[in-house]
Amino acid sequence: MMLRVKQFFESRLNISSSSSQNDIDHKLKLGCAVLMFEMVHVDGDIHDNEEQKIRQALQQQFNITDAETEELLTIAHEKKNTTADYYQFTSMINQHYSQEQKIFLVEQLWHIAYADNVLDKFEEHLVRKLAELLHVPHRHFMQSKHRAENKT
Repeated sequence: MMLRVKQFFESRLNISSSSSQNDIDHKLKLGCAVLMFEMVHVDGDIHDNEEQKIRQALQQQFNITDAETEELLTIAHEKKNTTADYYQFTSMINQHYSQEQKIFLVEQLWHIAYADNVLDKFEEHLVRKLAELLHVPHRHFMQSKHRAENKT
């Protein structure tokens, strides 16, 4: 059973030279969704505002429908529960995203963290860790934090 689950997710996340642009785009969306989903759950206190913010962030970033968003979140939830680290997601994003796209993603993570009007230490630690894995310079990390904080 675990082997089938592992194969299911590997087939959804591995990008090879034969992957089509649609496959790559889908895998990038899934990778971002997993990171955002983890942001909602990292402090162990899930709020409706955070869940709404992740839906808005995914729709804004990827221009997808409500149904596509829900499907992406369902898969992200399953993937989050079977993944031990973030490297597979951040390495894929690093390979295919520009610096501006990665900064935008970090800012979206900050918005999710601030959605409940409380920045938990675990949320801040996760954004910092992901920003480092995405090679986002510290000044952009801080600027994105301040932009998100000011919108709260």
